[in-house]
Amino acid sequence: MKPGTVVTRVTIPMAALLLLGLSSAAMAQAPGAFGRPGAAAEPPPVPVVAPIPSITPLTGPGKVFDSSVALWPGLGVDHFDYTIDEYRISGTAAGAPYETRLVIRRPRNGSKFSGLAVAEAMHPVAASAHAFELNSLYIMDAGHIAVEIDTQGSDQIAQFNPERYGFIKVAGNQTNEILAQAGALIKSPQSPIANMGLRKMVLWGTSASSAILVNYLPSHKVFKLGSMANIYDGFMPTMHGTSIRTVDVPMIQVPTQREYQSVATSAQDSDEPGSQMRVYEFPGLAHLDSRNTTSRFTQEDCVHPLSKFPIDAYLSVALHHLLQWVDKGIKPPRAPRVIMDLFVDNDGSLMQLDAYGNAMGGIRNTYVDLPTAKYTMINEPNPKSTGPGMGRLGTPLLCALSGWQTLLPPATLRKKYGSPAQYVRQVEARLKVLEAQGWSLPVYHDVIMKDARAVRF
Repeated sequence: MKPGTVVTRVTIPMAALLLLGLSSAAMAQAPGAFGRPGAAAEPPPVPVVAPIPSITPLTGPGKVFDSSVALWPGLGVDHFDYTIDEYRISGTAAGAPYETRLVIRRPRNGSKFSGLAVAEAMHPVAASAHAFELNSLYIMDAGHIAVEIDTQGSDQIAQFNPERYGFIKVAGNQTNEILAQAGALIKSPQSPIANMGLRKMVLWGTSASSAILVNYLPSHKVFKLGSMANIYDGFMPTMHGTSIRTVDVPMIQVPTQREYQSVATSAQDSDEPGSQMRVYEFPGLAHLDSRNTTSRFTQEDCVHPLSKFPIDAYLSVALHHLLQWVDKGIKPPRAPRVIMDLFVDNDGSLMQLDAYGNAMGGIRNTYVDLPTAKYTMINEPNPKSTGPGMGRLGTPLLCALSGWQTLLPPATLRKKYGSPAQYVRQVEARLKVLEAQGWSLPVYHDVIMKDARAVRF
């Protein structure tokens, strides 16, 4: 196999297509949202005020469904003194009643709240709050609030503890209206955080929940607050690989190496009103985290060594820039895209790879600028596995969405860096530059440096 060779794609079931945000249903329900050529012009929407659903605290009975199990060890909600509160919300959407769960993760001490909130639709396949999981250090360190709105896939929660969650009743065609109503609730006087000083709120999505976000965009033009202001002040679809129609608020799209290794999107950055857009591509970034997800799958489930690339350290860069954009009007820096040579014979990839097998261009990070490994998409399932990945989601799906790493030979590292101590000094120097440029957040400084200090050769 040539350096940088991309593993042949495995056959992926429909659940994987949902994770990738490419379901035919989502595309059909969002005319033009995926940038199809020749799409008919849509008539201007007629804005309406989103109804405010009723809300009551949800305190029992029985065990709480934990939708954020993949947090950094020792750096969870207790470390940051955050509280997780559940609520039961109900209303009418698409002409029928619904009831579902709303989760708010917030600083226990309200004075530490930043005034900014990140909302997400629960991931419909994994039943997870990935926006909180994949930005947890940044969100909690900054004092942001994370809002989870359970829509598609919420039956998994009801099945987990019928005594506590048996009331959940949501139909697929109600998703957009529930997102609008729940968002309007969070900004209303009836909100559990009404007295905390919320200024702005963005909607975040990853993979299948990115598809939910994209499908919601036409509804963003319709459903408004009582003042006719926008419910969501910005959008951030991640792990999403298609061109997305812009709306009248800022958006940052983050395709991962799984998407952009085959050219994710041709959408261009813009500051024009009604088309405020950034596309951020980070070399090494996998579609699925394989570092803090041992409760979902482990090395036993996949053939190749799981990638230890900290994907949340870079998703959080994009989220931080989006929040600064919507809150303070600070335009995010524009970034180069990963370089595509569209030629496989030279290095086994449609991307242009460096001498160590990593993608060139894009937004740089210490893991590829000062490499100790080559990062490849996609991993392969271990057919003999009996690990957690063989459970509800299935090993082929999880491995196909995760990345893997090939450690560089010790001799290569000694030639390039001299010694581990010299390597650490180079990483720290480069990291300070990236932090100054806004491409790495200080809250992840210790995580990245700990990785550098663990390198042996």
